[in-house]
Amino acid sequence: QKSMLSVEQAAVVARKHDLPLIVDAAAEEDLHAYYRSGADLVIYSGAKAIEGPTSGLVIGKTQYVEWVKRQTAGIGRAMKVGKEGILGLTCAIEHYLTATKESGAEMVAKMTPFIDALNTLNGVTARVVWDSAGRDIARTEIKFDEATTGVGTGELVNALKQGEYAIYFRGYKANEGIIEADVRSVNADQLNIVYRRISEVLGQEKKA
Repeated sequence: QKSMLSVEQAAVVARKHDLPLIVDAAAEEDLHAYYRSGADLVIYSGAKAIEGPTSGLVIGKTQYVEWVKRQTAGIGRAMKVGKEGILGLTCAIEHYLTATKESGAEMVAKMTPFIDALNTLNGVTARVVWDSAGRDIARTEIKFDEATTGVGTGELVNALKQGEYAIYFRGYKANEGIIEADVRSVNADQLNIVYRRISEVLGQEKKA
C-alpha cells in the first residue's frame, strides 16, 4: 500500500490504453470511493469489513459486471455458490450500509482501558496506532519484550487461539514481538476477556 499509484492516477493510465481498471479493495470500508475515483470494477471481501460469510462483492459498470456474471454457473458442484451464502452476504451488506459507523476517536476511547490494563503487565507495552492506509481506523499495538515475559510472541498468538474463546490478532510483525488488535467488532467487555487471556498465557493473571 506504499509507493503506488492512486486509483485516480491508475484510472488515467487505464483510459489512455483503453483498458478496464479493476481494484481489489479486499477489506476496505467505503463501498463507493474507488468506483467514484474511476475504477471500472471494485472487488470487496464479504467476510472482512462487511462481516458476512466467506464470499465476495463486485461493484462496477454494468458492462463489466455482466462479464463477471457469466461465471455464476461455477466449475462443477464444488464451486457452486449456495443460497445460504447469498442470503447471508445480502443481509450483511444491508446491515453494513445502515449501521452507525464507529469513528476512530470512538475506537480510541473504547480501547484506552484495554491499553492501560496491558501496560500493567511486565514486558508488555501497548499503544494506539492508526491505519497505515489512511483510513479512520485505530488499533491497539501490543509489543512484547520476550526476554522479560519468557514467552515467544508466536507461541502466545497460537495459545490465544486455543482457549475457551478463540482470539485472533493481526500478527504480521509477530516475529518482531508485535501484534495488533482490531477493535471494530468487539466491545469493552470482550476486550477485557482478551486482556485476561493475555495475562493468563503470560502467567501474570491477577488472583481474586
